Amino acid sequence: MQISTFKAIILGLFLALPIAGFAYDKDEVDSDGENEEFDPKEMILHHVKDAHGFHLFDWQGSPVSIPLPIILWTENGLTTFMSSAFHHDDSGHEIVEANGGKFVKLHEKIYQLDAGATSVEFDAEHHPINAKKPLNFSVTRNVFMMWVSVAVLLFIFIASARRYRKSDGNVPTGIAGFVEPLVVFVRDEIAKPMIGEHKYKRYMPYLLTIFFFIWINNIFGLIPILNGANLSGNIAFTCTLAVFTFIITTFSGNKNYWKHIFWMPGVPVPMKIFLMPIEIIGMFVKPISLMIRLFANITAGHVIILALMSLIFVFKSIYIAPVSVAFSLFITVIEVIVTAIQAYIFTILSALYFGMATEEEHH
Repeated sequence: MQISTFKAIILGLFLALPIAGFAYDKDEVDSDGENEEFDPKEMILHHVKDAHGFHLFDWQGSPVSIPLPIILWTENGLTTFMSSAFHHDDSGHEIVEANGGKFVKLHEKIYQLDAGATSVEFDAEHHPINAKKPLNFSVTRNVFMMWVSVAVLLFIFIASARRYRKSDGNVPTGIAGFVEPLVVFVRDEIAKPMIGEHKYKRYMPYLLTIFFFIWINNIFGLIPILNGANLSGNIAFTCTLAVFTFIITTFSGNKNYWKHIFWMPGVPVPMKIFLMPIEIIGMFVKPISLMIRLFANITAGHVIILALMSLIFVFKSIYIAPVSVAFSLFITVIEVIVTAIQAYIFTILSALYFGMATEEEHH
């Protein structure tokens, strides 16, 4: 029986899920070489947060990873080295000396030891007491994947534009045939209904950018070999997108928009005074809801999959494996759909806010 290349890739990605998701790190092995007690909470938090490298798999008891550059600004100036210098240690034991300073990595955070310190010391709550965080401009896993997604988007749209120029009568072929229906969908189903026929064009570049940018990063977050580099599961990423939507909405607001916020027309004066603070708060609640909705939905999917796979190790039984894997694959399939849905929701709500800001007064 022959299997298409696409199906083989998808099958390989699904089968790689437990391998990529449950590889033990160096600090998860005790001094006797045996695995410590499995902690599902620690494992889940470790895989959903950002990291300074790509942990691919373990080979003969040693982790194999792709290191990323560490870029710090310390009292001695700019300090750079590769994350491989920590030798996969994330518990603060491995000390890296660079540019006159000593650095350790603890829970994916970089600390610089105080002068004269030879090891990191902790208080009762396991917080470092003889180390501080320098300014960290490192290329983390999420930052690297954001650059990759930008490169992929540039490739897709530049290739589509070239296809259009070479085609007869602007008939989409090749990759342009895939992109055009999506662009038309954003235009006809999101921009025009939410903003209006006469004003939607000025917002199309932004709406197309966030739709494809969020969607492709959500897809990257599902690829097991990338080991959880889910950019949309980072609150800083969703916050930045929400801030852009807030800024565009604020500067797009016309006289009618601001009148409805500060002095609601058509209602008694006492009600105007009552509604004004509510509308002002609503200005900031809208981008906050955008930020939390995207972050929470994407993160929840990853947490559910990891929690289901954790059942195998929690119960320490091979008989639970078929159930955990089956449900994990089911949630993964749903997540594939959710990647597009969340991009659509963020885009359509942004367009709705733009439409509200530019709506003309009705007479």
